[in-house]
Amino acid sequence: MDLNSAHRIVEAEAGRTGLGTGPNRRLRLTLIIGMPLFLPVLGIMILVPKSLMNDVLYVYEAGIIGCLLHYVWVFAKYPRYAGRPPYLTRDLAMGGGFFLPSLFFGFWPGMIAAPAWALFVGAAYAVEVTRGRNDHR
Repeated sequence: MDLNSAHRIVEAEAGRTGLGTGPNRRLRLTLIIGMPLFLPVLGIMILVPKSLMNDVLYVYEAGIIGCLLHYVWVFAKYPRYAGRPPYLTRDLAMGGGFFLPSLFFGFWPGMIAAPAWALFVGAAYAVEVTRGRNDHR
């Protein structure tokens, strides 16, 4: 086994478990921080004066948009399945998880963008796998 193969095995194992490394870590942290943050935001909205409730909500909605744009940025950096680190496609598809906090607050752009993003990543993967099979024939 050469050094490059050993390095890929270590990267694959790190990508599969825990937070991973590189872009996997960034996407997982984006999801871990952005998704459950709706609970503290809800608490803050309850505690602040009524005149500031909408402002708190707008800041969180901007955060959801920022998280989804981060997923787009990572996809643009690794557009081809063959050039992605292990498990990055799975982590990219997890961007669809922002549907739930968007649904909770009635943020319709997030309710549309999050599942559409997951479908886009899945369709891009399916196209590449199909194209790869056709190239080998």
